Amino acid sequence: MKTINLKLLGFQKEISTIKKDGKNPHFKNSYATLPKILSEVKPLLSEFGLILLQPINNNEVETIIIDSETGEKISSSIKLPDNLNPQQLGSAITYFRRYLLAGILSLEIDDDDANLASKAVQPKPNATTEILKKAKDGGFSLVQIKQKYNTTTQQEQEFINL
Repeated sequence: MKTINLKLLGFQKEISTIKKDGKNPHFKNSYATLPKILSEVKPLLSEFGLILLQPINNNEVETIIIDSETGEKISSSIKLPDNLNPQQLGSAITYFRRYLLAGILSLEIDDDDANLASKAVQPKPNATTEILKKAKDGGFSLVQIKQKYNTTTQQEQEFINL
């Protein structure tokens, strides 16, 4: 009986580079979408008797590969960010599923959808009462302020009370 490792080795020998099929309108770059990746890997995993699961457990996106014969499994997971609206959460789940799948299976995907990761991340400046007052006077919402500035709970309450 083959082990999960031998089946994954067979899978890796058979899978080819996954072509890009999506376009990021904001960054004007191409990437392999989750449906494209799944359409390439699921049939081949099935041929080797491997089951793919991608559940969300305890606020983490998980990718699990299970050997249908032996029950052996491998998995990888990543924690979802906090405080996302439903659309942001859905986007994060899809994004993490795509990257977990590519990582756990060592897929060859020429993918730079995360091109911002290569740029230095600038920290948000801290909000001050003066900034909060000007923002409130200018008609900005607390959500907009939090997108631009790091705020404390006390500052957020001050903004609401202004």
